[in-house]
Amino acid sequence: MVAEWAMVAGVTAVLFAVTLQVIFALHVRNVLIDAASHGARYGTLADRGPSDAVGRTNDLITQTVGPGFAGNVRADAATIDGVPTLEVTVVAPLPIVGPFGPPGTLEVTGHAIDTS
Repeated sequence: MVAEWAMVAGVTAVLFAVTLQVIFALHVRNVLIDAASHGARYGTLADRGPSDAVGRTNDLITQTVGPGFAGNVRADAATIDGVPTLEVTVVAPLPIVGPFGPPGTLEVTGHAIDTS
């Protein structure tokens, strides 16, 4: 009876930890998508440019999930269906064990229409 309880408790603890890690990975992904989209919108304002978009995206990521996820951010002009846009791309590690993971495994992109 005691051995059964110990094994069930161990499996339950592992499942709980895995669930928390999946939730954290989804949170990081959603934050990166939001930061890239916001950075793209910020970069298309009348007095801003792609370098401002990169800076704003880096700031948002650093303040939210940490500087380890803000290392590789770029902004490029793009055309989607004939519409000029600003595309902000973030490449970051996918957190597998806590905040640590293989670098460059998570890539997200945000777009905004460039009206300038």
